[in-house]
Amino acid sequence: MSALARDLAPLVLAGVLGPAGAGKLFGRGTARQAPRTALARLLRDGGRAALVLRVLGAVELLLAAALLARPTTPLPGAGAALLGAGFLGYLGYARAAAPGSSCGCTARQEAPLTWRAFARAAAVLAGGAAAALARQPWWTAAARHPAAAACLVLAAAVALTALSADPERRWRMPLRRLRLRIAGHPLAATATATAAATAVAPATTPATTQAAMPPDAAGAPPPVPLTAAGARTAVPVAATVELLERSRAWQSVSRVVRSALMDHWDDGGWRILQFAGVYGGGTAARPVLVLFAVDAAASLDTVREPAVRVSVIDADSGAPVMATA
Repeated sequence: MSALARDLAPLVLAGVLGPAGAGKLFGRGTARQAPRTALARLLRDGGRAALVLRVLGAVELLLAAALLARPTTPLPGAGAALLGAGFLGYLGYARAAAPGSSCGCTARQEAPLTWRAFARAAAVLAGGAAAALARQPWWTAAARHPAAAACLVLAAAVALTALSADPERRWRMPLRRLRLRIAGHPLAATATATAAATAVAPATTPATTQAAMPPDAAGAPPPVPLTAAGARTAVPVAATVELLERSRAWQSVSRVVRSALMDHWDDGGWRILQFAGVYGGGTAARPVLVLFAVDAAASLDTVREPAVRVSVIDADSGAPVMATA
């Protein structure tokens, strides 16, 4: 089994380096993400960081092609191992110098680096060392042991997917959404109370409705709801983000936020906006997800200071870290 894993290492490693390199070299988000990475701090220039990321993407693509085409040649595996060692050194610097920055490893995720980034780099290092020792082409090894090869490749794919930066978006957040829909979310009582007040007194004036709703954490009154024909139509997400970034609630936790908008969804009249961030400082710093709940129908044209609810949860465990009611 160990010999089979060694001979299949070039195939698995190419599957890791190929998509990562393509994302860096051809991805539209590389230039946008580069200034937020620790590499930009190291090079003191976001433009040069973007250029280095694209060059690194080209190197990864070349290594992936060499691993697929010449799997028994030690050079591609040795190059991948050196690349993994370089990644580990860079991540160590990033963790020490800019713990709240993105590593730029995949050019798809702007979240602060976590232990998964170190695990991926270590996997590239170990995979490169194994690939350099391959004795037969991966296609020959797979043809001789098809069932075992399929199991090994599948297991490696599952492990690498779990270590990637994308599970947060691919399956963890959908699971959390499902849990919130089944068990209810912390804002359900507020939304229910607001709906009940509207049903009991449909002809209330904006001032009366505003007085009935609780003030936000900053002490400002809640927004005046739209009253034209009783309709409340959700505004574009960009309008919600613009409104949020001018709010007192955003200012109170902006020091925690370290990314642009990562995800959003509407639930019960609220628009949930998800950002990545870092809570705490020094050795106690840990990656978190910052969730803002804003009235889905509110915009700068309808309110001056929106009612915003904020929750900060641990990015790894999902446990609450800080909440503003």
